[in-house]
Amino acid sequence: MIIQKFGGVAMQNEEMRMKCINHIKDGIEKFKKIVVVVSAIGRLGDPYATDSLLNLSKAFSSDKAAKDLVASCGELIAASVLSAELHQFGIGNKILHGMQAGIVTSGDYGDASILTIDTTTIYHYLQEVNCVIIPGFQGMDKKGNIMTLGRGGSDLTAVALGDALQASHVQFFKDVPGVMTEDPAIIKSGQKLDSLSFDEFLDFLNCEKPIIQKRAALHAKKTATPLYIRGITGTEKGTWITN
Repeated sequence: MIIQKFGGVAMQNEEMRMKCINHIKDGIEKFKKIVVVVSAIGRLGDPYATDSLLNLSKAFSSDKAAKDLVASCGELIAASVLSAELHQFGIGNKILHGMQAGIVTSGDYGDASILTIDTTTIYHYLQEVNCVIIPGFQGMDKKGNIMTLGRGGSDLTAVALGDALQASHVQFFKDVPGVMTEDPAIIKSGQKLDSLSFDEFLDFLNCEKPIIQKRAALHAKKTATPLYIRGITGTEKGTWITN
């Protein structure tokens, strides 16, 4: 089985989500079982993006628990939309969220760590359907409080699930074809790299907008979870990150 992670750009509209659905279909055909992790739809300015939800009230600045709860809603909406659209195309799936997902967190609101993952429910539903969808960026502490994992935390969700479920690898679908030698937003002539070690990859994450969350990459290195960074819009080969 594999983990597939779709970010806000991949989820932002029906046209892009159709590309997600095609990648999910390909993943099921090749690997039989997949767990899909989604980020909130779009970016700041889009109605259901995380930053847009956080801007609903200034009061969130003084109520961290409420802030994490509203922040988690973007991924729940994204999971619901993708699930319904997958069903529309005849792809059976199940959303697992909150306690169902089995992700137990600890630490501080807004920057929690994943303590453990109970995979029992995930494995149960993978016997019934080929695709389980889990909202990224969040977990619950031992008291049942929703906690979020910091900016880019859906990446950490995907990697941690990859380790817990002993997945073949974790696929990240991006708006670039893979890890580039130069930042494509600044230098258009950069070349895609076919493979990198974890240490080499970590050097690429020391920037303002890393291709995945650095905490996620460190967790992948620690657990030796292979990563595959690829483009959302095509089927060309991406970049492998391994030991």
